[in-house]
Amino acid sequence: MDTRLQQLTDWVRQFPGFDSASPEPVSGDASFRRYFRVWRETSGQARTPFIVMDAPPEHENCEPFVAIAKHWHQHGIHVPDIAGEDLSQGFLLLEDFGDNLMLGATTADNADTYYQQALDELVRIAQQTAPANYSLPHYDDAMLDREMALFPDWLLEQHLGLNLSNQERALLDTTFSLLKESALTEPEVTVHRDYHSRNLLIRDGQSAPGVIDFQDAVIGPVTYDAVSLLKDCYVRWPEEKIAQWLEHYRVASLNAGLHNADPETFRQWFELMGMQRHLKAAGIFARLAIRDGKTRYLGDIPRTVSYIRDASSRQPAFRHFHEWLCCTVIPAIENTIGPVPIPEKHSS
Repeated sequence: MDTRLQQLTDWVRQFPGFDSASPEPVSGDASFRRYFRVWRETSGQARTPFIVMDAPPEHENCEPFVAIAKHWHQHGIHVPDIAGEDLSQGFLLLEDFGDNLMLGATTADNADTYYQQALDELVRIAQQTAPANYSLPHYDDAMLDREMALFPDWLLEQHLGLNLSNQERALLDTTFSLLKESALTEPEVTVHRDYHSRNLLIRDGQSAPGVIDFQDAVIGPVTYDAVSLLKDCYVRWPEEKIAQWLEHYRVASLNAGLHNADPETFRQWFELMGMQRHLKAAGIFARLAIRDGKTRYLGDIPRTVSYIRDASSRQPAFRHFHEWLCCTVIPAIENTIGPVPIPEKHSS
């Protein structure tokens, strides 16, 4: 028996119009959170859907989500309105943005519109101050180090079974140091930290996507969220499209006063930030499979590593890392998980 679900059902039924609510599973995510849809019954009116978040307090802290959601909502960011909350139990009643994820909704015909809208919303997020009741953490060198360490610890050693030599570890240390140095030189903004096509929802009649999964927001590099979106671990777009959308974001964020970078500098930041993020993501996908039994993320590792391969090939300072990645890591991934894709020429 799912006692958490029964507790959640009892909790939501205390709200007017939810007396007979029966939560229907919507999804889980990479954390311990679960989501359910419930319907509010209003006499003489259509049923209105809401989302209930189940975030067990022993595993998840809802306070950042609530603080950021309320602050961003007040400042016009399209995040769900909070209709009810019980932080002691880890339950939240949220506005329902539907199920039309940007990942599935985007086609070659509408991609420019959706990505430009998402990037414009990203500029608005980047300009936000921290909530008065919650101090956003900084993306500091310790956090960057912890994230990149996920790549050797979980993917290379635990999942692929590679035994790294001292020379290979030194190579990784040098690579991580260069990536960290670049990230810490970027201008700082408010960073969503997981801004991609599975956390953006397309809604009818709205000129901006609905934004979810923002509870891990930090103060960090101006290109971080652009990397998450444009070098998405779940879908890959042609290089010319990525370059076009990145320039859209560069100009919009420049006009918003977030940086003063020219196209070449901004692209360099973006490339190196992408390597850092994809090292982290590849390690997280392996950890989700090994530690949490969520093996569905393993299929995203080859695409994620392909971004690292292609970015490092364009960076002379990472030549030795690139060669090692291609000669040692990618063959191990292809033998264990599947082929690492080459860049698409026209569409994802």
